Amino acid sequence: MLNKLLKKHLKNEKGLTLIELLVVVVILGIIAAIAVVSIGGILDNSKRDAHAANAQQMVNAAKMWATGNANGTALDDGAESLTLKKLYDEKLIDTMVDPDTKTNSYDLAKSKVDVTKTASTFTYKVVLVGKEKEIKETTPDKLDRSAVTEVTKTP
Repeated sequence: MLNKLLKKHLKNEKGLTLIELLVVVVILGIIAAIAVVSIGGILDNSKRDAHAANAQQMVNAAKMWATGNANGTALDDGAESLTLKKLYDEKLIDTMVDPDTKTNSYDLAKSKVDVTKTASTFTYKVVLVGKEKEIKETTPDKLDRSAVTEVTKTP
């Protein structure tokens, strides 16, 4: 008799109780909060990687310029500062997009590659200044996301 009563009672249970439903909603909320924080970090890292890649493109363009001008008088054991504007004007590089603003908003005068020639050795230092992030003077071997910093605003 008890067995029949239990079976009848169990057959009538349909759906979730309010407590079970609340537990599921809380768990989903916690998972969503963790996901949002993780995705935000991934997006920021990808933007920093894009800045570093743009700076590396500038260095590669400066290397092409130095190779083409190494035998000329442009760089006889000295230094040359190639601004982003000069790289654009000499068609050594295509227009680069700032990943933060999604426009070509890099500072054309402050963004530059300094090329120095001593004997037969070239050294390069790059600076890239965007609206929100920048790469301060660094060498190509140190170009990664850790080289990208927030732009320091002067009052």
